[in-house]
Amino acid sequence: MAMWDMNGAVGRGSSAVVPLGSNYLSVRLQNALWASHRVMAGKDLLHFSDIDGEDLRNLVHLAGLLKEAQKSHFTHTLLAGKTLGMIFDKSSTRTRVSFEVGMLQLGGHALFLPGSQLQTGRGEPISDTAQVMSRYVDGVMIRTYRQADVEEFADCATVPVINGLTDEFHPCQLLADALTILEHKGRLEGITVAYVGDGNNLANSWLQIAPKLGMNIRVATPAGYGPLQAVVEEAKFHAVQSGTEVLVTTDPERAVANADVIYTDTWVSMGDEAEAEERLQRFAGYQVNAALCGLAKPDYVFMHCLPAHRGEEVAADIIDGSHSIIFDQAENRLHAQKAVLAATMADAGAFGEDL
Repeated sequence: MAMWDMNGAVGRGSSAVVPLGSNYLSVRLQNALWASHRVMAGKDLLHFSDIDGEDLRNLVHLAGLLKEAQKSHFTHTLLAGKTLGMIFDKSSTRTRVSFEVGMLQLGGHALFLPGSQLQTGRGEPISDTAQVMSRYVDGVMIRTYRQADVEEFADCATVPVINGLTDEFHPCQLLADALTILEHKGRLEGITVAYVGDGNNLANSWLQIAPKLGMNIRVATPAGYGPLQAVVEEAKFHAVQSGTEVLVTTDPERAVANADVIYTDTWVSMGDEAEAEERLQRFAGYQVNAALCGLAKPDYVFMHCLPAHRGEEVAADIIDGSHSIIFDQAENRLHAQKAVLAATMADAGAFGEDL
């Protein structure tokens, strides 16, 4: 299997470190932009089913270079004059701020649109809203409940549609997670991720992306709270192709044994509040704590997409401890989403010598 590191999308073995200069960064960024733009320009990001491993690696690589550009004060206006419409049916901290800041850093604008203030809340068909918004903006990001609503919007829109989160999938978070793991582990191939907790949108998205990136994924949930079966079958198919492991179990210890990454999420997602008491009882044995983490590799990292509930899905000494990389993970939402925005919304002419 080809090795992949932060110096390039796909290569054979590790590359020598080249001194970073603005011209060198410009060339690398141009190449990464072309690699992602050629396959994603004008397209939607709703989930990972229709994106292959090479294109996912290129997106993560682009995210890393956009982060490097920001840290190096290397300015660019890839989305100059572009506007992103952002529809929110769920409250948000990271998604809203990171998309707004990302559009600003790329030279564009973001328009915050609470779903409660749109006419869809009064019965206007999604199809009408999608077609109208396509006349006003250059792309739409939606954070809502039903995956079917995002897919219907995308079917009717004539601009790229980005899934900012649904009950079934959370693709932008997973691109950020992949970048974070790459930064901390130096590779993705062969890394084992143990996801412990609710088989929600994160579990589904991990199952979709991990085999395509050459990663092993283990998901441990209580009986009846597992990921979507169709997604599990899809993951197993791709695992055969990539020679990776997919495990779905009710045993958290089996999932975490010798893992490189331990990942969890809230037990009560938005929309599940009525089940809170029952869920807290059912998930009691799935807390990520010192005893469970002791089964992982000594240099494991802990991840959580936030917001977190200390004392429930994770013990405070774990999420606030030395193995936790949750704030690197949160920061990388910005850079991963900038990669998606640039790949889907930029004009090819924006990739000039000065970007």
